[in-house]
Amino acid sequence: MAISYDKMWKLLIDKKMKRKDLKERLHVSQNVMVRLGHDEPVSMDTVEKICKVLECNIGDVMEFVPENNN
Repeated sequence: MAISYDKMWKLLIDKKMKRKDLKERLHVSQNVMVRLGHDEPVSMDTVEKICKVLECNIGDVMEFVPENNN
């Protein structure tokens, strides 16, 4: 299974926020934002911060999707 943060990016659009805004409010490094952008794992601490900032639940931020094994 792979991680997808597509729901989080859609939620940002709905809240009229930019990635830069999220980064500043989370107080995380650019590396964390890059990992999110590439659907790579981040710490649960970071996911918790995202949920607090966006006022949502973990299922609104990320999901597990089947991996493409081509």
